[in-house]
Amino acid sequence: MKQRYFIELAYNGTRFHGWQIQPNAVSVQETLAKALSLICREEIAPTGAGRTDTGVHASYFVAHFDSGNANLDNPDFAYKLNSFLGADIVIFRVSKVSETAHTRFDAISRTYHYFINRQKDPFAQETSWYFKHPLNVYQMNVACAVLFDYTDFTSFSKLHTDVKTNDCKIYYARWIEKGNQLIFTVKADRFLRNMVRAIVGTMIQVGQGKMTIQEFKRAIELKDRGAAGVSAPPQGLFLSNIAYPESVFQRMEE
Repeated sequence: MKQRYFIELAYNGTRFHGWQIQPNAVSVQETLAKALSLICREEIAPTGAGRTDTGVHASYFVAHFDSGNANLDNPDFAYKLNSFLGADIVIFRVSKVSETAHTRFDAISRTYHYFINRQKDPFAQETSWYFKHPLNVYQMNVACAVLFDYTDFTSFSKLHTDVKTNDCKIYYARWIEKGNQLIFTVKADRFLRNMVRAIVGTMIQVGQGKMTIQEFKRAIELKDRGAAGVSAPPQGLFLSNIAYPESVFQRMEE
């Protein structure tokens, strides 16, 4: 019987076409699979906790894989794996889990951050959205409070996805100002494809006075992607946390 492992990692998504393997494009999943297969000397196909789009980053991500090697949950293996990966991916930890543990289905919440720079910064162009126009952050936070009144976020979802429901429970949403930076944090039980970037793009319209709070509510209620704003650029988006029940990370020997 093969052992299942959870692998905790982070990646800069600038040079990747998202997490998921796809033809004729470099993905995080494919890059990780090649490194794991080479080191473990067997075919390894890691499964991610979700998918990030082209150019989107993850300061914390979790994938799982099965291996015939029984003792990969150690710092030496993580160190060796890091040496086989480029500078854009880092491995934090590899942990033994039960054979039924699943990085996607066992997750109980996910948290994203979106970064906006209001002053041009050549060192942040790959990790934030440079937006020089004035924004009413107070109104954008009023819009954040509106999100808690709804569960169907079809208006913020990429069209023609294969999900069974567009319902999500948002636990936290807030904009904060930090120097020249504006940071949006949102936490929910699940997210739809392109959801955070669509929310950010729509809230930017609120912040510019191009959309009222009532119009923001109406956009959600219409359940129509065309009613919401355009998606914010990918480079400002980070998947920053994925939470699991404590039982998921219990080691097999325990």
